[in-house]
Amino acid sequence: QVQLVESGGGLVQAGGSLRLSCTISLNIFEVNGMDWYRQAPGKQRDWVATISIADTTSYADSIKGRFTISRDNAKNTVYLQMNSLKPEDTAVYYCHARPPSDSVYYSPRGYWGQGTQVTVSS
Repeated sequence: QVQLVESGGGLVQAGGSLRLSCTISLNIFEVNGMDWYRQAPGKQRDWVATISIADTTSYADSIKGRFTISRDNAKNTVYLQMNSLKPEDTAVYYCHARPPSDSVYYSPRGYWGQGTQVTVSS
């Protein structure tokens, strides 16, 4: 069973920073890429950022220039550095992993962490 464990959420004032971590229970090279999503109260879960197995990154327009996704392969961990936080960034942030279709760990929906709460006060 693949597990993802997130940490690093909390309460911060607008303009502040937080760094989220997501550790996966298998070799990080077993997955095609890893993503961060977020879900605000009463809203759908939205994609935030992705880092591929080749270390290419992509970001949602709403956070581009403020958030940075990175990975530490030795620790099987992906990070989301969040700077210049705004109240509208308040949400539960989820980590997601996508093993390839030829992997023994393949799952059509991938794997999700339990989520970590980020609250930005104005």
